[in-house]
Amino acid sequence: MLSQQTIDIVKSTVPALEAHGKEITTKFYEKLFENHPELLNVFNHANQKKGRQQTALANTVLAAAKHIDELEVLLPAVKQIGSKHRSLAVKPEHYPIVGENLLAAIKDVLGDAATDEILNAWAEAYGEIANVFIGIEKEMYKEAETQQGGWKDFASFTVKRKEKESSMVTSFYFVRTDEKELPTFKPGQYISVRVKPEGEEYTMIRQYSLSDAPGQNHYRISVKREASTPEGKVSNYLHDFVKEGDIVEITAPAGDFVLDSEKTSPVTLIGGGVGVTPLMSMLKTIASQQPNRDTTFIQAAESAEVQAFKDEIQQTVEAMESARSFTFLSSGPVQEDKRIRLGRIDENALKAILYPVEGDFYICGPAPFMRAMSDHLKALGAKEEQIHYEFFGPALPLGDVQPL
Repeated sequence: MLSQQTIDIVKSTVPALEAHGKEITTKFYEKLFENHPELLNVFNHANQKKGRQQTALANTVLAAAKHIDELEVLLPAVKQIGSKHRSLAVKPEHYPIVGENLLAAIKDVLGDAATDEILNAWAEAYGEIANVFIGIEKEMYKEAETQQGGWKDFASFTVKRKEKESSMVTSFYFVRTDEKELPTFKPGQYISVRVKPEGEEYTMIRQYSLSDAPGQNHYRISVKREASTPEGKVSNYLHDFVKEGDIVEITAPAGDFVLDSEKTSPVTLIGGGVGVTPLMSMLKTIASQQPNRDTTFIQAAESAEVQAFKDEIQQTVEAMESARSFTFLSSGPVQEDKRIRLGRIDENALKAILYPVEGDFYICGPAPFMRAMSDHLKALGAKEEQIHYEFFGPALPLGDVQPL
């Protein structure tokens, strides 16, 4: 338990963290990788270069300072972050390293304002916060390893099949190299894939949503080819160099953006671009387990050429009793099909399809797309608890994202 004095000191740093949080976390990562370059084998280099990881950590540190006397308030966020940590094989021994470099970054940025009293209070608080993460992640590791077919950290998988879904998206079907059974997963979860492209000094890890229903003899991910930038290194490597029969390393499924399969109320799945991937797992699960459930699938794509899973969605929906699908394309040409529309998904379009809004809404896609969909749904009467969404990469408060 932290003393009241420590709590008061940590809370007193909130204004400084609000003003300099990202500067501190940027300095932190510089120090971390300078002192421990081996951790570049764990962290996503692209998120570092884009600044998303720094922003996400700054938000987490600020929230911890505000709620240092009621850390239970942070448990949902801790579980979400812990799930990502487990999928990346972040271990307890990494936390002291992070703490040491975070305190050094606070001192560097705040200078004389970071007194010994403040640094000592933050060292004590960080230890308390780290123990919360370590405890939750310990249970996650145990669950991943002891479940039926589970394993520890990374396991070797063979690429059984590679299938083009559109001009930009390719699906990869993975099977266990040791031929052991696969553990099940919750529709919406992701796996981490670790590769080492030729010429790269460090291994690279990316998290990809599983795009097929659980219960198969394979895991399927569907990867969009990105531009030739740091964030596209792994996707381009998978598209251009990984072939059927190759071996990659994968962690057990993780993530808390999952379909509530216990509910029977209406469900709407709204995907933008490659954000459709976890929704495919949800759709196919509903089709196999709740084929009578009222289901609406809405997909946004730049054009028909880049639209993924068009036939698979149509076949799945047509096999269900109360399901329908709609596609919005940013550019034409558009077929003569009432399910396909030209333009963005706006409030009026959603109203025409969904009003009155009922049940749960699962959204995935670029952050501005998710913000816009969330705003539209709320304008139509949806409550916060009805709306669920998934960030690809470090999570940010959706309210901080500029909508489309």
